[in-house]
Amino acid sequence: MGMTKEQIAQRIARELRDGYYVNLGIGIPTLVANYIPSGMSVVLQSENGLLGMGPFPFDGEEDADLINAGKQTITTLPGSVFFDSAMSFGMIRAGKVDLTVLGAMEVSQDGDIANWKIPGKMVKGMGGAMDLVASARNIIVAMMHTNPKGESKLLPACQLPLTGIRCVKRIVSDLAVLDVHDGVFHLLERAPGVSVDYIKERTAGTLVVQGEIPEIIF
Repeated sequence: MGMTKEQIAQRIARELRDGYYVNLGIGIPTLVANYIPSGMSVVLQSENGLLGMGPFPFDGEEDADLINAGKQTITTLPGSVFFDSAMSFGMIRAGKVDLTVLGAMEVSQDGDIANWKIPGKMVKGMGGAMDLVASARNIIVAMMHTNPKGESKLLPACQLPLTGIRCVKRIVSDLAVLDVHDGVFHLLERAPGVSVDYIKERTAGTLVVQGEIPEIIF
């Protein structure tokens, strides 16, 4: 019941539009690169200095010198460009990225996101996340709806250190697609085999449900 990580990425890929410049965060978001619709021109940007990422390489075809910001091996497409990190962050901060897809530990009903630190645990740092959420024109979060204990990650207010405030527009979880505006979560679609009541029980923040909620079809 619910969506796999690959299905979450597939559903997010439906949000892409021809000509978009897109940054994919670590985790589930990187899988979106494998589901870009055929014939659509989408340019993937990585904050370590690359425009024009392709899908992940097949086993045995990896090039250790070609990596994304999460240190995963990647492929490049014809016309790909390499540059330094300063230029990459210049692009991000100038608002040139049309869509950012990020993972999250928590999202609040105000659109705040916490996705980089759990107090007491070692982390390498925030990376480009704060710049991306502050500058991207649109932000979609790819996440599991609950944590391993079964507790909701969609909250009235985030408990963990914030990455950005009032920036998340849409969430695609393993249970649902939701929009975030006017201080509440709005249920748009439900995952295959998942009921509206099941989603309500696992959403700690205020959830608005209007009309018949369609099931996502793959």
